[in-house]
Amino acid sequence: MLKGTGLKKSYRGQCILDGVDIDLEPGQISVIIGPSGSGKTTLLKVLSMLDPPQSGAISVDDWSVRFPLEKGKKLQPPWPKVTVVFQQLFLWPHLTLLQNITLPVYLHNGKEDESKVAELIKLFDMEGFIHRYPNEASLGQRQRAALARALLLKPKYLLLDEITSSLDVEQVAIILTHLKKLAQAGIGILTVTHLLHFAQEAADRVVFMENGQIIEKGGKEVLLNPAQERVKRFLSVIEAAT
Repeated sequence: MLKGTGLKKSYRGQCILDGVDIDLEPGQISVIIGPSGSGKTTLLKVLSMLDPPQSGAISVDDWSVRFPLEKGKKLQPPWPKVTVVFQQLFLWPHLTLLQNITLPVYLHNGKEDESKVAELIKLFDMEGFIHRYPNEASLGQRQRAALARALLLKPKYLLLDEITSSLDVEQVAIILTHLKKLAQAGIGILTVTHLLHFAQEAADRVVFMENGQIIEKGGKEVLLNPAQERVKRFLSVIEAAT
């Protein structure tokens, strides 16, 4: 299990995460929804330990750490067991999309799984642009490359930040199908999204965040019949805009 307890994070005196408790089981798809600025992306950064919290605890299976770190203790995050794909994608501009996909796994393992690379390229229909540089590809094409790069690392827990935001309906459906297959294979997936249909189709659990706190969490009933009035208002606004 990937678990965060009492996670707090502030930037320049502004509280971004205010004592967040969250967990992700292997084989589970959890979806985080909420208004902009609610702390969703920061939560992924904290859980992946790319930007550790000021206080709280994070555990990944039998590995755990408490913040602030003890004096002299060095943080050794369990990467790539926990792998994250952010909305900004962070592709290397001087490498082709294929090189972006294969370099991290080569650096980690000293080799690449050519058959798995070919499988992912075919899965996300990337044959026509895989040798382009990021600035030669569309945002949707870059998103597919970033997701393939993460999957090639074979994570046990995969954190995704709005990875369907610039994809067409067909590509969203392809990614949804693949995420379900990953969950069936035992991978835990935590994804931030603004697409309610995607959330309804994908989620085993739903988390609603606002002002750095989790306001409501549960199964699909959070989307269909939320208990909190704030969540009801949010969903009604989103539905009216789509």
